[in-house]
Amino acid sequence: MEEASVVLLDFWPSSYGMRVKIALAEKGITYVCKQEDLQPKSSLLLKMNPIHRMIPVLIHNGKPICESLNIVYNVIKKVWAGNGKEQEEYKKQLIECLKTLENELGDKSYFGGEDFGYVDVALVPFTSWFYTVETFGKLSIEEECPKLVAWAKRCKRKESVAMSLPHPHHIYAFALQYRDMDLSK
Repeated sequence: MEEASVVLLDFWPSSYGMRVKIALAEKGITYVCKQEDLQPKSSLLLKMNPIHRMIPVLIHNGKPICESLNIVYNVIKKVWAGNGKEQEEYKKQLIECLKTLENELGDKSYFGGEDFGYVDVALVPFTSWFYTVETFGKLSIEEECPKLVAWAKRCKRKESVAMSLPHPHHIYAFALQYRDMDLSK
């Protein structure tokens, strides 16, 4: 049996992994997706990303590529995992960030104009977390950023996006489980 030339080490709720899956689908690249557990990490993950030991890792012909876009969206986790005054501050930061993105989008269909492109691939996975953020943070992203939510809906009509993003309720269930584990420590 021949080994796949492109392998993605992934963890299904990872926005970064979703981004890679969309990009691969857009390029028509066939790959094997191997799901990782956060603990214990597989020997393959530890071998392919020994420094950071994180997903996603794209392995092409046995060579790992361990970089993903590093953007400010860590604030998403701080909204759904936080509480009280701290959570309120992170909600303000998130909405400010989303409004900045919405201003960049303007009246265009996609960030690059009329065609779905790189920036859209980079950003759309985070929209899978909107329901979770709205529920935990008691806010409406659609009220705050209607053009951004309309863009997200447009993106999700693309097959490459629809195939790659998990249902928002699955993300929410994961977040609930994660919070319960974290609170029990």
